[in-house]
Amino acid sequence: MEPKEKPVDLLSIDPMNDEKIQRLVEKYDAESRYRRLSGLPGKLVTLLLAGMSLFHLYTAGIGILPITIQRAVHLTFAIVAVYLLYPMTQKGSKTQTPWYDWILAAASLVAVGYIAVAFNDIARRGAEPIGYELWLGALAMVLVLEAGRRVVGNVLPVMSLLFLSYCYYGAYAPGMFQIRGYSVSRIIQHMYLTPEGIFGVALGVSATFVITFIIFGAFLGKSGGARFFNELALALAGSRPGGPAKVAVVASGLLGTINGSSVANVATTGTFTIPLMKRVGYKPEYAGAVEACASTGGQLMPPIMGAGAFIMSEFLGMSYLRIAAAAALPAVLYYTAIFVNVHVRARKRGLRGLSKDELPAAGQVLKQDGHLLIPVIAVIAALLMKYTPIKAAFLGVLAVVVVSQFRAHTRMGFKAIVEALEEGARGGLGVALACALVGFVVGTSTLTSLGLTLSNNIIEISGGKLLPTLVMAMVASLVLGMGLPTTANYIVCSTIIAPALIGMNVFPLAAHLFVFYFGIMADLTPPVCLAAFTGAGIAGANPAKTGFTATKIALASYLLPYSFIYSPMILLENVVYLDLAVILVAGVAGILGLAAGLEGWMFRSLKPLERVAIILVSVGAFLPHDLPKLAALGAVVAAFLFFRKTAGEEIQPETA
Repeated sequence: MEPKEKPVDLLSIDPMNDEKIQRLVEKYDAESRYRRLSGLPGKLVTLLLAGMSLFHLYTAGIGILPITIQRAVHLTFAIVAVYLLYPMTQKGSKTQTPWYDWILAAASLVAVGYIAVAFNDIARRGAEPIGYELWLGALAMVLVLEAGRRVVGNVLPVMSLLFLSYCYYGAYAPGMFQIRGYSVSRIIQHMYLTPEGIFGVALGVSATFVITFIIFGAFLGKSGGARFFNELALALAGSRPGGPAKVAVVASGLLGTINGSSVANVATTGTFTIPLMKRVGYKPEYAGAVEACASTGGQLMPPIMGAGAFIMSEFLGMSYLRIAAAAALPAVLYYTAIFVNVHVRARKRGLRGLSKDELPAAGQVLKQDGHLLIPVIAVIAALLMKYTPIKAAFLGVLAVVVVSQFRAHTRMGFKAIVEALEEGARGGLGVALACALVGFVVGTSTLTSLGLTLSNNIIEISGGKLLPTLVMAMVASLVLGMGLPTTANYIVCSTIIAPALIGMNVFPLAAHLFVFYFGIMADLTPPVCLAAFTGAGIAGANPAKTGFTATKIALASYLLPYSFIYSPMILLENVVYLDLAVILVAGVAGILGLAAGLEGWMFRSLKPLERVAIILVSVGAFLPHDLPKLAALGAVVAAFLFFRKTAGEEIQPETA
């Protein structure tokens, strides 16, 4: 018999207060360390950010400006706002902008805004610099590096400086990395006056697709979308065995589709779900790890994925809808792996869900807030109707404003709309500066052919074999992801690593999704796993234990990218339905087997040898050929039947 759990009073749960949440998020997310200004400076910043959002909504709805002008205006708004909002050091004032930051903001307005004003003249002379433009360019580069340091941390600016140094000192580089080296004026011209550096493709995606979807997410959140997703998840999964953990998976997956930050997603839903998980018996480190895994996967889940997906669309020349469709099945398998692990642990530990009289009814939730699904449906419908992503996001924003009027508790008035405009623009600052910074990396690659050189070296080191190349690509993506935002990590890896995979005849979309996927998984991978650390902070758990637990829960997900490299059919490429069915069924069997082996339970406690055997067999389900997949599938089914037959009496539940 499973032990009876004491009913959980949802109203008695004492979530962390806003101040504690803010401190925790700021600890792991540099983008959250902005000043809270009041008085006239606060109103000026609100006006600046609201103006930035309105500019982007206007260009999304009416038509974008010439590419470079759009990018320059976007970066001008962003960099001025960064200097006004982000202190030079963590000890800087969080309530006042010092005089020198006002000067830096003004200098940024001049140096970056100049490109928007003088673009036509620059284009007419083929980006040939006038003397003072080199000084403006040098100033703009320094200002971008410093603003980026403030909003995304130290790693990306340092990497940018290293790449810029290579442009100048390349003549002293060893072996095949040696180049003739470029003058300071040539480097400034390339990075500042051409669309190959700061104002490159990455910033272009930030200035169009990314910012409009961030604004859409801000409007949906302001209308009550986060609350709706939480309540819907409670209604759907709260009463199941280990219900609160399943609520975390569902709610974080829903919210994560519109929130591109793993850390912010953990902070948003984790303050609600983690206390619930602890109350029904989950250990703190497990509760924090489940929330981290669920929140991180949101960037992989269509229809609205992380910013990297929009950049991938631009890099590959594919529609965003094609990228989202390709990511759908891997995302479903990712969440299946998390959900199954949670379920197996709940059954092993004898953990009940919440009683139904404590939970909202799904029908009632949909009746009260179901209209908030209409904007998401509108975005999907617009994409299916072949509207551009920015037009779809624009229509989504309009839909939020309209449908929010259907209920008094979701109605957005003028104040709420201004707040959504402000939050949307502020949410895009980190992406804008990260994209400007990686412009130095991409610009170095185009100026010196460094990307091609590195790709050739990767292939040479791996001996021309695909599996070692994939392992190196995985490690590089994970390591870079520990210090870079997901968007910046993807751009760097897609510039340097993805071409090596494509050079080995890997399907280009699979190669890019591979590095994108592992860049995101860095948020779960020790020793620097920011999403897991945030979950640990909320749960009051040991950060290292939480990180390793998250890796264990998501272990099957580390195998999925290899599956779509060797079997691109899972990305809906050249689909043969029977073969696709074998891939998916074998994948689910492998996920079930890994969960059973890692938890040591399937209908009964598993012996050590049984655990090792089921793990090894389950890995076979992810191998590239049909025969090992079918053999693994048969072995997992046989093992489950054996475990069930030999289960005997129900084991005494353990402490979670």
